[in-house]
Amino acid sequence: MSKNRDKFNPDPSVHISKMNVIIPFSPDVPCDSNGQRMWWAFLASSMVTFFGGLFIILLWRTLKYLWTVCCHCNAKKKEVHRVTTGDGIKRTDKDDTTASEVGWMTSVKDWAGVMISAQTLTGRVLVVLVFALSIGALVIYFIDSSDPIESCQNFYKDFTLQIDMAFNIFFLLYFGLRFIAANDKLWFWLEVNSVVDFFTVPPVFVSVYLNRSWLGLRFLRALRLIQFSEILQFLNILKTSNSIKLVNLCSIFISTWLTAAGFIHLVENSGDPWENFQNSQALSYWECVYLLMVTMSTVGYGDVYAKTTLGRLFMVFFILGGLAMFARYVPEIAALILNRKKYGGSYNSTRGRKHIVVCGHITLESVSNFLKDFLHKDRDDVNVEIVFLHNISPNLELEALFKRHFTQVEFYQGSVLNPHDLARVKIESADACLILANKYCADPDAEDASNIMRVISIKNYHPKIRIITQMLQYHNKAHLLNIPSWAWKEGDDAICLAELKLGFIAQSCLAQGLSTMLANLFSMRSFIKIEEDTWQKYYLEGVANEMYTEYLSSAFVGLSFPVICEICYVKLKLLLIAIEYKSDRRESSTLINPGNHVKVQEGTLGFFIASDAKEVKRALYYCKACHDDITDPKRIKKCGCKKSKTPAYKNMSLACCFDCGRSEQDCPCMPDNVRCNVDSPQHHIPLSAVSVNDYSATLRASKNSYNGYIKSIEEDQQSALSPKKKQRNGGMRNSPNSSPKITRHDPLLIPGNEQIDSMDENIKKYDSTGMFHWCQSKDIEKVILTRSEAAMTFLSGHVVVCIFGDVKSALIGLRNFIMPLRASNFHYHELKHIVFVGSLEYLKREWETLHNFPKVSILPGTPLSRADLRAVNINLCDMCVILSANQNNIDDASLQDKECILASLNIKSMLFDDSIGVLQANSQGFTPPGMDRSSPENSPVHGLVRQTSITTGANIPIITELAPLAKAGRKLPVISLSQDKSSGTSIQMITELVNDSNVQFLDQDDDDDPDTELYLTQPFACGTAFAVSVLDSLMSATYFNDNILTLIRTLVTGGATPELEGLLAEENALRGGYSTPQTLANRDRCRVAQLALYDGPFADLGDGGCYGDLFCKALKTYNMLCFGIYRLRDAHLNSQSQCTKRYVITNPPYAFELVPSDLIFCLMQFDHNAGQSRTSLSHSSHSSHSSSKKSSSVHSIPKTNRNRSRDTRDKQNAARMNRAGQEKTWFTDEPENAHLRTVTHISPCKSSSSSIPPIREAEDQC
Repeated sequence: MSKNRDKFNPDPSVHISKMNVIIPFSPDVPCDSNGQRMWWAFLASSMVTFFGGLFIILLWRTLKYLWTVCCHCNAKKKEVHRVTTGDGIKRTDKDDTTASEVGWMTSVKDWAGVMISAQTLTGRVLVVLVFALSIGALVIYFIDSSDPIESCQNFYKDFTLQIDMAFNIFFLLYFGLRFIAANDKLWFWLEVNSVVDFFTVPPVFVSVYLNRSWLGLRFLRALRLIQFSEILQFLNILKTSNSIKLVNLCSIFISTWLTAAGFIHLVENSGDPWENFQNSQALSYWECVYLLMVTMSTVGYGDVYAKTTLGRLFMVFFILGGLAMFARYVPEIAALILNRKKYGGSYNSTRGRKHIVVCGHITLESVSNFLKDFLHKDRDDVNVEIVFLHNISPNLELEALFKRHFTQVEFYQGSVLNPHDLARVKIESADACLILANKYCADPDAEDASNIMRVISIKNYHPKIRIITQMLQYHNKAHLLNIPSWAWKEGDDAICLAELKLGFIAQSCLAQGLSTMLANLFSMRSFIKIEEDTWQKYYLEGVANEMYTEYLSSAFVGLSFPVICEICYVKLKLLLIAIEYKSDRRESSTLINPGNHVKVQEGTLGFFIASDAKEVKRALYYCKACHDDITDPKRIKKCGCKKSKTPAYKNMSLACCFDCGRSEQDCPCMPDNVRCNVDSPQHHIPLSAVSVNDYSATLRASKNSYNGYIKSIEEDQQSALSPKKKQRNGGMRNSPNSSPKITRHDPLLIPGNEQIDSMDENIKKYDSTGMFHWCQSKDIEKVILTRSEAAMTFLSGHVVVCIFGDVKSALIGLRNFIMPLRASNFHYHELKHIVFVGSLEYLKREWETLHNFPKVSILPGTPLSRADLRAVNINLCDMCVILSANQNNIDDASLQDKECILASLNIKSMLFDDSIGVLQANSQGFTPPGMDRSSPENSPVHGLVRQTSITTGANIPIITELAPLAKAGRKLPVISLSQDKSSGTSIQMITELVNDSNVQFLDQDDDDDPDTELYLTQPFACGTAFAVSVLDSLMSATYFNDNILTLIRTLVTGGATPELEGLLAEENALRGGYSTPQTLANRDRCRVAQLALYDGPFADLGDGGCYGDLFCKALKTYNMLCFGIYRLRDAHLNSQSQCTKRYVITNPPYAFELVPSDLIFCLMQFDHNAGQSRTSLSHSSHSSHSSSKKSSSVHSIPKTNRNRSRDTRDKQNAARMNRAGQEKTWFTDEPENAHLRTVTHISPCKSSSSSIPPIREAEDQC
């Protein structure tokens, strides 16, 4: 080394040309001054390592193979020796040592495998660290590539060489771990990562030894980029197949590109060895990268090219492979990038703003309907963002819809079944999740199963999220109860479209037009002002009303419901229809028109019908001291008066004990802990011995969880109830839609009443909940009518259900249609008989859920057959319902309703002879052949004609006829109300539609535009058409107020409760129950009816009176709550018209003028006295007049002064009914009684000339 220093000329003035000295040197680095290259030493170190290791592995395998063969031969010899000699093989200590050594090596191998496979945190850190250091070594190569290929460097002064040395030491250790963990050492030695280590690690050690640096093959570190996708997967950054594939393609392409560029950079800057490195050219590494890119893409531009033979030879092969790789990888990479989900980001919540997630069936129609109702201007400021999540990207129309609402709507592509997508939309912080269903799917059960799985997935991810889901089939709601975190008490709701759709249609059978009114109430509609005096003007004024909830002001505390309802309507211009009772000790319940026995407490929630949410605030702000003299309701604002904050439960007190009849203080049955936990007011209601003992049966109807005690409202000190009045009002109802505090006494429950003596408690007449009429299950053969049997039976006042379906059709759930018509708040004789006309094969499939309902018959046939329709006397029915189970099996939307439309037009075009129908029956009536005339219970047509009676409790006849009485000085529209219709157009019917646009085909005489919205069309306004699409609004209505769904369900289902749903989930059928006081108390709930104004105490108001006066009079006198009008379409013309169509007017203003032909929608109280004796019901005669067009839905109040001719007819009718009752035979109307509906039915047990006083007069007389 000293000689080299002496020979080296340190004088810097000596100029040495580049051509003479190949390797740069400096006096500080002890390198060869002659400039001799030593690249071969670096390359030799790598080659020796590679081939040396390969030789050792092969040698080891050879020796191992030979050893195995020898050992195998020895083992065979030992086995032969043992068999021949019989000596056993004894284990030695040496064998145990060998076994322990093998176990130790295996454990070390397993440990090394775990370390490099990222199965533990240490392993993941090690793998990521190796990759990061490899990239660091590649970066050092990029830095050193600006220097000559080979140069002299001092290890102690070169910082990059020191770092590279440290990195390679770590790589060497990691190589050892990989070698230990490898199962096949030979394949491990030939792996790409192993080859990279062979040609990058040994040259670094040679550099330190020779004080030289050679770039050499250090560019091979770029091949480590191939593992980039694996590293990202270890870190849970890549989770989708597309992202993994994209990263794989990019890493392979880039690593190949950089590696090839490094080779070109090496050979072009070094030159060919056989040319003594004289043909080299100076190319930077990035110029080589550019050369390789243009070579792969366009075979080069010629500005940069290879001059060396090695470079050109490499380019020949690289063009073949690189061009193929470029042509394959680049388009695929571009496709993955361009086809990446446009809506694949994550939702960023805004502070102070809630958001909801909407998923399920996301289409243009469903989304537009939802947004139109959810973001309606009539709601308060909707500070909610809507996040849609769907696995299919939106089409152009839907995308345009999202852009129009971009301030409040965002769309993300994904699935709620994927927890990652749920995290993207921040489901854990969402206010609710709404799941839309495909109402038009061919398989409703499969659609419900999909939505149930969505609920399961969402609840599994976040159990406390509130979910509102649409369900198509009622029986599938039971599956939601199996989800542990499903809690309807916490806001989870399932909107069953079949249940509500059929419930709406069923309620239209009781009060036609109600389906339209209720659908408009929970749908947000903008007010459309029409100046012309047309029926659309009054209809649209009612359409602008919606249903809202608001807490009642403290000024209403202590007032009865009718008083508050009157104040709200007269002063606040609000219609209060129900309240929510909630106690700290009891669950909340919705009370619909509970009556004057309910006193409102502090914090009571009211259900209002109004046109704007701001108007409903008046009920909260109302103050008697400040607003009593205000006439303009708009001036009612929040005042500064101090509100009372008395807790609601302070108004409660224990009245008496069920078991002993004593008061709270004297009762020995009551535990001390219960007595202490219940607050007792200072002033108790006085109780008499009569009130406790005589009505103990009634009090037992209200047993609750407090060990047999009930609570009653504490009245004000100034108006304490007398014992008699408390007997009339006391008791607590256990009905879900009636007061949980006080029950009006059913005369059937009062001891000594003649009706309870005849009640057989062993007969099950109601289901186990007491909410529906029930009978023993019947075989379908017993209710089947042949055409001849139906034609010979006088069917009148019934409901004809025309249903299309076959053995393959999806079930629509007819039980939901029958249940509202079999509600227990109807007396048995008031039930309309239901006759199904359709395929017997389909009805057999539905019969399993229908066999426990009374008064149901089936006529096998087709609704398109006029013979079948005439056989069931469709011209004498109260309502004709047209349903189809085949609607969703047709792809063409315009043809989905073809069967229903054809049936509707077929019925309307039918003509009926006046002499047919009524005249076919004589005074004795007909009994179908083969039926036992003396046992009507065994007849499939039992009860086809109803027995009518008068309600004495509320002084309102349940069943009366419209009396088109031509009064002096009053012109009435000429309208045919007779039962023997001459044309099918006057048959009241309601048709179910799937496609809204098909409503234009129902009425050929209307002028509706095909593009008119459904609610604006005449058939919908008249209540003759119903489409399931109107139920879409319930999703947003339920989100803003879940009480709305409870109220709607209570109104339309006839009393379905969570308890009943649980029973149906267990048995899929109603279970009969004995008539106990508890179940009979559930009958005491109001129902929807229609009040006629032709006759009765409201007749004077019907002749040009104000609707507000009618509202107040009905409310004060009869506890009837009016909420709309069903008016003749041409009533505003003040001229005679033959049109019988009516339309709905919702919540008219106070000064709205009435006409005599109006029918008033009202909520009637249950009448305990309208029922007949339990014994005589099954043998009573049936009046033919109960077969009227509106016999069970139109009500009129009898006037005291009735004309003589009408009294005569009534007496004849009563005599005829008594005579029929004595004969105990089926009685049909006589021909001479087939006249216009001018007869008001009178019960045979009551005098027709006696007038029943109103409620308040009756109370005073007691």
